[in-house]
Amino acid sequence: MNEEKTGYEAARIQVLEGVEAVRKRPGMYIGSTGERGLRHMVFEAADRAVREVLAGHAGRVDITLMSDGGVRVADDGPGVPVRGAEGIGEPDLDTLLTRLCAGAGPGGGRSDLALGHWAVGPAVVNALSGRMTAEVRREGVRWEREYARGTAVTPLTDAGPATGSGTVLTFWPDAEVFGTTEFSFDDLADRFRELAFLNRELDISLTDRRGPGEPRSERFHSPGGAQDFVAFLDNRDAAPAATDTVAFEGEDPRMAGTVEVALRWRADGEERVRSFANSRPTPRGGTHEAGFRDGVAAALDAYARKRLRPAPAEPGLSPGQAWAGLTAVVSVKLDEPEFHGSTLDVLGNTAVRACVAEAVRRHLDAWLEEHPQQAAAVVERLVRGA
Repeated sequence: MNEEKTGYEAARIQVLEGVEAVRKRPGMYIGSTGERGLRHMVFEAADRAVREVLAGHAGRVDITLMSDGGVRVADDGPGVPVRGAEGIGEPDLDTLLTRLCAGAGPGGGRSDLALGHWAVGPAVVNALSGRMTAEVRREGVRWEREYARGTAVTPLTDAGPATGSGTVLTFWPDAEVFGTTEFSFDDLADRFRELAFLNRELDISLTDRRGPGEPRSERFHSPGGAQDFVAFLDNRDAAPAATDTVAFEGEDPRMAGTVEVALRWRADGEERVRSFANSRPTPRGGTHEAGFRDGVAAALDAYARKRLRPAPAEPGLSPGQAWAGLTAVVSVKLDEPEFHGSTLDVLGNTAVRACVAEAVRRHLDAWLEEHPQQAAAVVERLVRGA
């Protein structure tokens, strides 16, 4: 075959690496150059700081939408190492901000939050920002460095003594890359609120200083975990609760992970079940959600047969009947999650289904027995509804 005609001669093959590759194909790294990609820039920048809190190395994360269009992400952790020679197993500042995936975390374990979904690290944020500044307070010294489109433009500078410790990254998205550089406060708040519900240790604030007057600010910290999440989902619609919240969490070595569940029935309305795996939303469900539904259906059917005593030939309470008015949050955290499809929105770990079903059945069985009035009211309403 004639290479000149096919166009595949070696001299014409392009190999893009690092910053050049990110700027050439930004959608491969953050999903899009629209609002979705812009939002993920914030999540990728915040990912490292959030992990510091969950690991117990920091107390909180503060994110600020600046009046000049920048985004400031600050934590009070020990500060990113500024020189690789420190040899403590972490990427130093320059590596973190210029090498892809250097700050993306272990990728796969229970701490894999994947805030930005692609988990590519802050180097991608740097590459797609017209400007980024880094400030590190570590071991009594304040260090500073500035970058432009992924490349350092100032030396690492000792800016004097520091009080406390921490890392501050401030970035300005590149208007040449993004169709819009206007962040949605509400969209960012939704995801950070969700993360706080799913991770009790997390303490994170979001502040908007872009408008006139007093800045808008929200803090997200939910010691109640999934139980708080269920209350939030119901309260948004002001739906009256028909039962107390059933909540539990525990570890199961058979699935190499933990499960946390909270659920309650409302007096009316459709089901509202939200599922997560390693803090990722799984809108298409998976084995954890299937196991949850198995457990709820089995517990309610057993209780209905015991209380209503139908004839042996009569069908029991069907799985579909159990969901009417149900609000629930199902969260599993696994050592080795297996997701189906490129969008990673379906969990596939086989062992999870039976483990979650067993746990839900056991705890819901106990709750039904301990709360006979609420249990009877729910079961009879579901049967009548059928």
